[in-house]
Amino acid sequence: MSGPLRWIVSLIFIVQMYAAMFFMSLYYIPRTVFNRDYAFYGVQAYCRWVRWTAAKMLALRSEVRGEVPQGEVIIASKHQSFFDIIILVSALPRPKFIMKASLRYAPILGWFAIQIGCVPVERGRRGMAIQKMVADVAAGRQLPGQLVVYPQGTRVAAGARLPYKVGVTILRRETGQDVVPTATNVGVFWPRHGIRRDPGLAVIEFLPPISPASQSGPADDAFLTVLEDQVEGASDALMAEAGFDLPPRVPAAPAKRRFR
Repeated sequence: MSGPLRWIVSLIFIVQMYAAMFFMSLYYIPRTVFNRDYAFYGVQAYCRWVRWTAAKMLALRSEVRGEVPQGEVIIASKHQSFFDIIILVSALPRPKFIMKASLRYAPILGWFAIQIGCVPVERGRRGMAIQKMVADVAAGRQLPGQLVVYPQGTRVAAGARLPYKVGVTILRRETGQDVVPTATNVGVFWPRHGIRRDPGLAVIEFLPPISPASQSGPADDAFLTVLEDQVEGASDALMAEAGFDLPPRVPAAPAKRRFR
């Protein structure tokens, strides 16, 4: 498929993707008012639709590797584009996310995010952000599920690196839950920005869980290094498998770990 045709097909795909979100919401929102389970049914049906249409329209297939977490765990995932969210939601039984507070006002998406138990966090001063995040997660424990956290705090382009922030370490300590490192290569095919989507095999890979420090897992001062090494190493391997030309990894100067 030529470059201009690939761009046009990608645009058509994006239009139908958001049209499907609107029409599915007409079915699921009234039912969610009476039974919150329909929020999960709705978001998972939508994400399965996006994966199916991506495969049919764009030749962009998707795959989940590793053991899919079922219980109360923290998913510490690499975040490269909207497509890794789509795959995670379609795969996890009860996903909920740490998300930017502004997203709660996004039409349709924000309403469903709150219904499935996502935790909005204001970006600001480090201490206030962490305290708010921990308090909101603790308050939401009556909604069992898998809490998805993006340790780098934002989408990161394929091949790029940003430092990991301390928020996931505090969540691990405060909740006493296992942390499941999660790698991906979706940014190779579905970038952070822009319209073009490329064919290939997008993968989400769940790695073996890291236990809390109280249960033979690494202590706080070592945990973030272990997490970063596992997620970045597995993501690099997935991107290389997809034929992506990874830039040389230059050791970065020690950075202050922070959560925004």
